[in-house]
Amino acid sequence: MSLAPVQLSEEQQHLFDYIESTQNHIFVTGRAGTGKSTLLSYFIENTHKSVAVCAPTGVAALNVGGTTIHSLFTFPLGLLGEVDLGKHLGRRTREVLNAIDVLVIDEVSMVSADLMDAISRAMGIARGKRRVPFGGAQVVMFGDPYQLAPVVTDAERGYFYSGDSGDGYRSPWFFDASVWREAELERYELSQIFRQSDEDFKSILNAIRDGSCTQDMLDELNRAGNRWPPHSDVIRLATNNRIVDNVNSSRLAQLDSELKKFHGKFASGDQTSFGRALPADPELNLKVGAQVMFIKNDDGNLKDSNGTRIRRWVNGTLGHVIALPSRGGVTVRVEDDTFEVGVSTWEKVRYETEQEFDENTQKWRDVVVPNVLAEYQQIPLRLAWAVTVHKSQGQTYDEAQIDMGSGAFAPGQTYVALSRIRSLEGLYLTRAIQLRDVQVDPDVIRFMSEHKQITSKLF
Repeated sequence: MSLAPVQLSEEQQHLFDYIESTQNHIFVTGRAGTGKSTLLSYFIENTHKSVAVCAPTGVAALNVGGTTIHSLFTFPLGLLGEVDLGKHLGRRTREVLNAIDVLVIDEVSMVSADLMDAISRAMGIARGKRRVPFGGAQVVMFGDPYQLAPVVTDAERGYFYSGDSGDGYRSPWFFDASVWREAELERYELSQIFRQSDEDFKSILNAIRDGSCTQDMLDELNRAGNRWPPHSDVIRLATNNRIVDNVNSSRLAQLDSELKKFHGKFASGDQTSFGRALPADPELNLKVGAQVMFIKNDDGNLKDSNGTRIRRWVNGTLGHVIALPSRGGVTVRVEDDTFEVGVSTWEKVRYETEQEFDENTQKWRDVVVPNVLAEYQQIPLRLAWAVTVHKSQGQTYDEAQIDMGSGAFAPGQTYVALSRIRSLEGLYLTRAIQLRDVQVDPDVIRFMSEHKQITSKLF
């Protein structure tokens, strides 16, 4: 089941070429399964620009080999509108920000308007261009506001919803940041869905995504999913950790095989740099027969006949433990293949600058490079009879049981859960999906309807 090297679709290739050839600020979005993460990874690996990659959370940053926004910009915690950011930008930070050609922000839907404005101000300060949005650097953002929202406390709501005009914010969303009154934001929505092929299912999912879902659509969905899973290993997507932990611990206890514990460790560097966002559990309990999910792309050195590195598994691949060798590691069966899975390493990085010779200008210039601050090692697996809807983000399953519990409690949650599945044939529901489960933030509907996407520049 070795996975071929990444090949972009025609649409993705056109968008990559456009991003590479322009300095415009671009927001790349799209429905679940349209390849946003694929394009992001390809861009990072293939761009000729000096690039820094960041994300709003530690886990998201680790997934793209970048750093958190707060770490990159050395921002203090809390709202930043009244903060003198210049006092928080040290020499190294200023050098890094000054050397960036393009700043890539993943999961940008979780970035608040206040934080987006702070990013622009900080880059302007560091680059000596305070009146120019983002100090003249390009910003490329990836995410889907229909799936993830910025976290706003009750105390902050009045700050963000301070008016539709003037100097107030219309909403906490990144697209309502003040910087977009000065800079043009181009939006491109990827249209080709790779995860699902059934047109009816895709139509229902899209309607749930944008809030146009009808009761007839839900009736069709519920008729398809109103059945018991055909076997006990169909993964269960639940809305909270308690349900997931109970399912996984009870299923593990039912296995008669011997329990083996795997302990994560910090291999090098300052472990405090990871904060509380460890990429893998400090203690992993496994038995032969356990259903597991890979939580990191294969970082081995397997290559094809052309010398191109290929991956045997990706983040989200499901398998079963078939052996726990005494020499260490875990033997996992994935469909018809068997893999020896050893310890993986996650790197916490900090950006620094180094000199690079530019062939075009025939001059030396500063470029941004990641420097490893610390390394965390663990077996890249977790128990996977059940997983939270939030942690299923970005994953694809042939079949899954959706457990919405007492109901969706966040916009986009139902869409994220249902859109993990390839087809209606693989859908199983613990209860019927109701219209109250379909929640969409009205500010997202406003932005996506008012802000037209670019197409003519690409095709």
